[in-house]
This record gives sequence, C-alpha cells and structure tokens, in this order.
Amino acid sequence: MGNELTSRATDYSQWYNDLVLKGGLADYSAVRGCMVIKPYGFALWENMRDQLDKMFKETGHVNAYFPLFVPRSFLEKEEGHAEGFAKECAVVTHYRLKTDPDNKGKLMVDPEAKLEEELIVRPTSEAIIWNAYKDWIQSYRDLPILINQWANVVRWEMRTRLFLRTAEFLWQEGHTAHATSEEAVAEAEKMLHVYADFVENYMALPVIKGVKTPNERFAGALDTYCIEALMQDGKALQAGTSHFLGQNFAKAFEVKYLTKENKQEYVWATSWGVSTRLIGALVMAHSDDEGLVMPPRIAPLQVVIVPIYKGPEQKALVDEKVSGIMASLKAKGITVKYDDSDHVRPGWKFAEYELKGVPVRVAIGPKDIENNVVEIARRDTKIKTSVPVENVDQYIVDLLEDIQQNLYNRALAYREDHITKVDTWEDFKKVLTEKGGFISAHWDGSNETEDKIKEETKATIRCIPLNAVEEEGKCIYSGKKSSRRVLFALAY
Repeated sequence: MGNELTSRATDYSQWYNDLVLKGGLADYSAVRGCMVIKPYGFALWENMRDQLDKMFKETGHVNAYFPLFVPRSFLEKEEGHAEGFAKECAVVTHYRLKTDPDNKGKLMVDPEAKLEEELIVRPTSEAIIWNAYKDWIQSYRDLPILINQWANVVRWEMRTRLFLRTAEFLWQEGHTAHATSEEAVAEAEKMLHVYADFVENYMALPVIKGVKTPNERFAGALDTYCIEALMQDGKALQAGTSHFLGQNFAKAFEVKYLTKENKQEYVWATSWGVSTRLIGALVMAHSDDEGLVMPPRIAPLQVVIVPIYKGPEQKALVDEKVSGIMASLKAKGITVKYDDSDHVRPGWKFAEYELKGVPVRVAIGPKDIENNVVEIARRDTKIKTSVPVENVDQYIVDLLEDIQQNLYNRALAYREDHITKVDTWEDFKKVLTEKGGFISAHWDGSNETEDKIKEETKATIRCIPLNAVEEEGKCIYSGKKSSRRVLFALAY
C-alpha cells in the first residue's frame, strides 16, 4: 500500500514525518522551508480555527486584518522587539523585475525599482498594528481595543520541520490596548486560560500554565505567559503564548490617551497567538504506530462508513440501510462519510482511515442487515463492537465523547508519569537522558545559571508554573537559594 510507517521506537522524528506526509496533512513545497497544507490538514486547521475564533468572540474580541509588510523603521522602533526578530526577517528591497538583456527569458531585479525604505515580511504584527492604533486612540472612550487577526507570518528558519517550524506559517495574533496595567495583565491571563481551555477540551491535550523566564520571553514583552504540553517522546512543546507588553509599544509609537482626569497617559498592551504548530502537537501527543489519532471534537471527519458486499443487489441493500444511518448522524451534527468507492477493497479502506485517524469506523454488510446490527470500531483502542441499528446514532454520539475523554486521560497519565522532582545536578542529568519529560527543580533565578544549564544539557526552563508553591530550596546547578521550583525539559 505504500503507507508503511516508521515506528516511534525506531525513529520518533521519522515517524512524525511519515504521519504528516502519509496521513495527508501536509507536503513539502518547492520553496525551501515552506510547506503545502493539504486539504485534510487544512480541514483540521479550519476546525481548530473556527472553535478558537468562537472563543475569542465570546470574550469580546473582533477580527481585523493588517498589511503583510512592515516598514523597517517601524520594526526598529521597539529595540528589544527589533533585536529579537532581526535574524529571522525576510526583507523586500525592490518592487519590480525586468527581462535580462543578456539572457532573454530570464528575469532580473530592476535596479531602478529600489524601494526608498525596505519592507519586512511580517514576522509578527505589533509594529504595523501599533502604528495604526496611534490614529485610533485619543481618549479613554476609545479603549479597550480588542482585536485579533488570522494571518500568515514569515520567520526565516534554517532548520525546518513540517508544522513545528516552517519559514511561513498560519496563526492568529491578538493585539489589545488598555487604559491600565491591571486591565492588560488581566487580558493576557484571560487569553492564556482560553488557550488552555481549547487545547485541553478540544485537542484533548493537558497543558501546564506558566510564566516564561526573562530569557525566554517574547521580544518586547514584560511578561510572557505560556501553555506547555508534553509529547510522547518526553519533549515539551510550547502550545501557545500570551504577552503583557506593558507600555513598550505605546511609547515606541507614541500611542497616548486622554484620561477621565484630562491627563495624557501611554496605553498598555498585550499580544497573544497560537499557530499551525498546534497540528504538530496533536500528531505527536496522540498518534500511534498505525497512524494519526484525531480527537473527535476537531477531527476533519468523525465517522466513516465502509460497506461490505458482493454484487449490485447486496450493494443496493447496504446503500439503503446506510442512507438512514447517515441522515440520523448528520441530524446530530456528526461529520460522516460513506466510502462506497469500488476500486479498493474494504481492508484497504480500514487501513487508510486508521492511518488518517478517523475516530469511528462503521462496517456494514448483508449479514449485519439481516441481524439489524452494524460493526463499530473505535480508533483510539481498536475495540470493535456490534451495535443495533436503531441505537447507532446515539451510541456513536456517546462513543465520540468517550474517545475524546480517553485521549485526554491517556495524555494526562503520560504527563503525570513524566513530571519528576529532582534536587541534585546528577539526578537532573540522569532523568533528562533516561526518562525525559518535565523536571521540577529549584533554580536560583539568574540568567547565567539558566544559560549554563541549557549549554550543558540543551534543557530549557519551560515555565514557572502559575500554581508553583513557595518552597525553600537550593538551585540544582549553583547551590544558591531558591524559593520555588520551575519546570525544565528538552523542547521542540
């Protein structure tokens, strides 16, 4: 069939690539470092996007769209921001090509079409958006501004991996403006909880909510909040971030407002985003050696029905029975496909939909019709059950919920088993190499120690958990005093 997958135990990285390519999520493109998101992968992204969009709107946000290009001078205005993104910027210097006079049919850059100011293809949109906010905000009556943008961004990555790290990717970026620091912090925290809610309840993936260390903060932020998830190879993946930007961008772009007391004050800002990297997280957290495993709430296809028959008479019999089942499932809001294609055998279809991670597979043939039952197989456990036709719609509704919960419970059990407390440097290195996962350890709070640990082990501080308890201890590396544990891990 050509769909043989590398196993996780043999080569986890190759297993991941096999799944993305053979599961029909994405493909490599002719542009180095960029990917083609195929229809099945894009349907998954649309389901994720639609749910997130609904959650954003329920929390008072509206969508807008800003230019793809950012004048270089805009990016330079916030020093930390400029420095953080400088190495990843794609730069537009000219606006026209012309035919090469020495080589007809070839194109060359027209030297006379040089831009007066270079344009950056947006790596993120703070600069272009805050330049617009300068004109939109005059008074306290104009605040808060709660805007989200669905867009693509470009960060010129040298080492890329499908969905996890590509030169161009799709995402959403929220950019909000507030009258007070307290409001902005509350917004950044609120959006972190929205992300956690989505990832846990729709992607069935447990996350740890926390704050990044100064070393790991977003360029230009005063605080970065994050959700961290654990993949099946014991590595962490940052699944979403929310930033309290303070007044850095307001000061850079001179965005002030008139208070109720008639005073001019700088505005307070946040930004927050998740990207198509979430698809990578989904693949790595739930899938197995047979293929993708999709959480039902965001699966592109929740149920597939495969007929088993010989000849047109049996086919007509099965078709009739299936049409009633399809109608009842659709009436309950379930996405269902009847695959009655006749160029491949049922066994091939079973393997194909298993590879694609469709949560529920229904098989039905003449004998099943005789007994008024269907055979139902669930993707997560591979268990097959014979179910009476009259109850099949409600059975599948309940089954989808059960699969959703089971995937979450399974991922949670794995994570809980892979959070290890350590108190010595030797134990830290041992757990990191032998077990992986999150390591809960004391850190002295210095950038220097954080850098040394990263240099020696490649492990980074994933976050300071929001629920971290005050606890006296000694830093595992320096032996200096520490007041709480942080979470370390190797990460994507």
